[in-house]
Amino acid sequence: MKMIKTDGIKEAEFIKALKKRGQETDRQVVASVSRILQEVQDEGDAAVDRFTLEFDGCLPMTREVPRDVLEQALAELPYELVQALALAKNNIEDFHQRQRRESFIDTKENGVILGQRVRGLERVGIYVPGGRAAYPSTVLMNAIPAKIAGVKEIIMVTPPQKDGRGNPAVLAAAVLAGVDRVFLIGGAQAVAALAYGTETIPRVDKIVGPGNIYVATAKKLLFGTVDIDMIAGPSEILILADETANPAFIAADLMSQAEHDPMASAMLVTSSKNLAGKVLMEIERQLAGLERKDIIEQSLQDYGAVFLTRDLDEGIRLANELAPEHLEVMLDHPLEYIGRLHNAGSIFLGNFAPEPLGDYFAGPNHVLPTSFTARFFSPLSVDSFMKRSSFIYYTEAALKEAGPHIVAIANEEGLTAHANTILVRGC
Repeated sequence: MKMIKTDGIKEAEFIKALKKRGQETDRQVVASVSRILQEVQDEGDAAVDRFTLEFDGCLPMTREVPRDVLEQALAELPYELVQALALAKNNIEDFHQRQRRESFIDTKENGVILGQRVRGLERVGIYVPGGRAAYPSTVLMNAIPAKIAGVKEIIMVTPPQKDGRGNPAVLAAAVLAGVDRVFLIGGAQAVAALAYGTETIPRVDKIVGPGNIYVATAKKLLFGTVDIDMIAGPSEILILADETANPAFIAADLMSQAEHDPMASAMLVTSSKNLAGKVLMEIERQLAGLERKDIIEQSLQDYGAVFLTRDLDEGIRLANELAPEHLEVMLDHPLEYIGRLHNAGSIFLGNFAPEPLGDYFAGPNHVLPTSFTARFFSPLSVDSFMKRSSFIYYTEAALKEAGPHIVAIANEEGLTAHANTILVRGC
């Protein structure tokens, strides 16, 4: 990992490299995905099957997974895993239930009625990786908030395995989370099928869930045709620590994110040179026993950094500038700093709140903004699956009172037909 002593210049160079990583677009990927989207839009299921055979090497036994197969996957899953997923589901439900918004109505004394109607989207699509990177936790994190929001139908797509079946843990999680229908398709063709609809796959209003560069590019290109959760970049973690922190914990947590992807970014911000040195030693010691050692090494070498700041205040400013997806606060009395940490997808406080706690179990959503976008984006939530409509009722007397003001503004903007709608009513 790079050791960067902050001086306003060195850290700026590293931040510039990180931003470039998040902004790079492969023109060949865009061209390939654009072709897939167009062919799926034109040909429907035939194009989906063609691309599934080309990219996944086989067609699924059935495109839609029958309900009894889903139930069987849950029944055959190891008890320990079912118990863990069920407990995680309860925690996720409990947290997200608190995010629910209600419609409201406001009646004025002059007879005016104003209000807002809040309701769930009609149909949502969830993309879930299903190959070597199969994540049942993704099913829970995406489907549960949608159910709480009142989404009427949840459609899940996931790539078939080499045997033409779905990943059992992913299918079982779909049952637990209340997914309505599951289709064994993946890649950009799955995103296109959800966005446009095909003969067998229903069109959705929003697509959520992670995927590779082709899936992410498809979602980006289709934004506007459907809504999406976000354009997710490589994973990232920033740990803000002082000399009271445990270097073994820090090293383990940095590598837990580095193992995702060679482009993942793991960063430590501290004013303690002694702590920094111990963390680097711990990384070397722990790395030897990890299966994804090569990926971790590449990630730490290219996008990992230890920032040595002059003091804690400078560290906090740097953390806010980097706006990390995951922010771990390993400071003495960490709760005291929540009010100063403004830009982060999710904040983990203390030595015993490692990032995987949020990934799998605690309850807050693990779908988080990346690539500096935590400055203005928020985690996936119940709100992500809801839409709001306002409504207005005025009496004749109320409109006559407001009319001259509306006409004045409309005339100022040169929209005389707007003004006329008031005048024609005698107001």
